[in-house]
Amino acid sequence: MQLKLLADESLDFRIVTDLMKEGFDVISVLKNYRGISDKEVLNLAKTFKTILITEDSDFGEWVFAHKENDISVIFLRYKHEDIKEISSSLIKVIKKYNVELYGKFVVITVKKIRIREL
Repeated sequence: MQLKLLADESLDFRIVTDLMKEGFDVISVLKNYRGISDKEVLNLAKTFKTILITEDSDFGEWVFAHKENDISVIFLRYKHEDIKEISSSLIKVIKKYNVELYGKFVVITVKKIRIREL
Protein backbone atom coordinates (compact mmCIF):
# COMPACT_ATOMS: atom_id res chain seq x y z
CA MET A 1 0.00 0.00 0.00
CA GLN A 2 1.37 3.40 -0.98
CA LEU A 3 1.03 6.26 1.47
CA LYS A 4 -1.15 9.17 0.29
CA LEU A 5 -1.08 12.62 1.83
CA LEU A 6 -3.60 15.47 1.78
CA ALA A 7 -2.02 18.87 2.43
CA ASP A 8 -4.55 21.19 4.06
CA GLU A 9 -4.90 24.73 2.75
CA SER A 10 -3.32 26.03 5.99
CA LEU A 11 -0.11 24.05 5.42
CA ASP A 12 2.82 26.22 4.38
CA PHE A 13 3.48 25.44 0.73
CA ARG A 14 7.23 25.07 1.39
CA ILE A 15 6.37 21.95 3.37
CA VAL A 16 4.19 20.67 0.53
CA THR A 17 7.07 21.27 -1.88
CA ASP A 18 9.50 19.41 0.40
CA LEU A 19 7.13 16.43 0.55
CA MET A 20 6.79 16.36 -3.23
CA LYS A 21 10.58 16.58 -3.67
CA GLU A 22 10.86 13.50 -1.46
CA GLY A 23 8.53 11.68 -3.86
CA PHE A 24 5.46 11.49 -1.64
CA ASP A 25 2.00 11.32 -3.23
CA VAL A 26 0.55 14.68 -2.09
CA ILE A 27 -2.83 16.21 -2.93
CA SER A 28 -2.84 19.95 -2.21
CA VAL A 29 -6.11 21.47 -1.01
CA LEU A 30 -4.69 24.93 -1.82
CA LYS A 31 -4.04 24.01 -5.46
CA ASN A 32 -7.03 21.75 -6.12
CA TYR A 33 -9.84 22.60 -3.67
CA ARG A 34 -9.16 26.13 -2.43
CA GLY A 35 -11.73 27.56 -0.03
CA ILE A 36 -13.51 24.35 0.96
CA SER A 37 -14.70 23.88 4.54
CA ASP A 38 -12.92 21.78 7.17
CA LYS A 39 -15.72 19.21 6.93
CA GLU A 40 -15.15 18.96 3.18
CA VAL A 41 -11.40 18.54 3.78
CA LEU A 42 -12.17 15.65 6.16
CA ASN A 43 -14.45 14.09 3.57
CA LEU A 44 -11.69 14.38 0.94
CA ALA A 45 -9.23 12.67 3.28
CA LYS A 46 -11.70 9.83 3.77
CA THR A 47 -12.63 9.57 0.09
CA PHE A 48 -9.03 9.47 -1.11
CA LYS A 49 -7.86 7.44 1.94
CA THR A 50 -5.15 9.96 2.74
CA ILE A 51 -3.39 11.22 5.82
CA LEU A 52 -4.34 14.86 6.38
CA ILE A 53 -1.41 17.16 7.17
CA THR A 54 -2.48 20.46 8.71
CA GLU A 55 -1.49 23.43 10.85
CA ASP A 56 -5.15 24.02 11.79
CA SER A 57 -5.96 22.95 15.36
CA ASP A 58 -9.68 22.76 14.49
CA PHE A 59 -9.05 19.29 13.09
CA GLY A 60 -8.19 18.09 16.59
CA GLU A 61 -11.65 19.23 17.67
CA TRP A 62 -13.26 17.44 14.72
CA VAL A 63 -11.48 14.21 15.59
CA PHE A 64 -11.80 14.22 19.37
CA ALA A 65 -14.85 16.36 20.27
CA HIS A 66 -17.01 15.48 17.27
CA LYS A 67 -15.78 11.87 17.18
CA GLU A 68 -14.86 12.07 13.50
CA ASN A 69 -13.62 8.59 12.68
CA ASP A 70 -11.90 6.80 9.80
CA ILE A 71 -9.43 9.66 9.57
CA SER A 72 -5.68 10.10 9.96
CA VAL A 73 -4.18 13.48 10.85
CA ILE A 74 -0.70 14.94 11.24
CA PHE A 75 -0.91 18.27 13.06
CA LEU A 76 2.13 20.56 12.88
CA ARG A 77 2.79 23.18 15.60
CA TYR A 78 5.75 25.47 15.07
CA LYS A 79 6.99 29.03 14.81
CA HIS A 80 7.57 30.45 11.35
CA GLU A 81 11.35 30.45 11.83
CA ASP A 82 11.28 26.69 12.56
CA ILE A 83 9.76 25.68 9.22
CA LYS A 84 12.84 23.85 7.91
CA GLU A 85 13.17 21.85 11.11
CA ILE A 86 9.47 20.96 11.24
CA SER A 87 9.47 19.97 7.56
CA SER A 88 12.47 17.72 8.16
CA SER A 89 10.81 16.16 11.23
CA LEU A 90 7.62 15.54 9.26
CA ILE A 91 9.52 13.78 6.47
CA LYS A 92 11.41 11.63 9.00
CA VAL A 93 8.15 10.62 10.73
CA ILE A 94 6.48 9.73 7.43
CA LYS A 95 9.48 7.68 6.28
CA LYS A 96 9.79 5.89 9.62
CA TYR A 97 6.13 5.01 10.19
CA ASN A 98 4.72 5.15 6.64
CA VAL A 99 1.35 3.35 6.41
CA GLU A 100 1.38 2.77 10.19
CA LEU A 101 0.26 6.42 10.40
CA TYR A 102 -3.20 5.49 9.11
CA GLY A 103 -5.73 5.65 11.96
CA LYS A 104 -3.51 7.93 14.06
CA PHE A 105 -3.52 11.54 15.24
CA VAL A 106 0.08 12.75 15.19
CA VAL A 107 1.32 16.03 16.67
CA ILE A 108 4.75 17.21 15.57
CA THR A 109 6.48 20.11 17.30
CA VAL A 110 10.11 21.16 17.27
CA LYS A 111 10.65 19.41 20.62
CA LYS A 112 8.52 16.27 20.38
CA ILE A 113 6.35 13.93 18.39
CA ARG A 114 3.16 12.40 19.81
CA ILE A 115 1.33 9.59 18.05
CA ARG A 116 -2.15 8.72 19.29
CA GLU A 117 -4.26 5.80 18.11
CA LEU A 118 -7.76 6.78 16.97
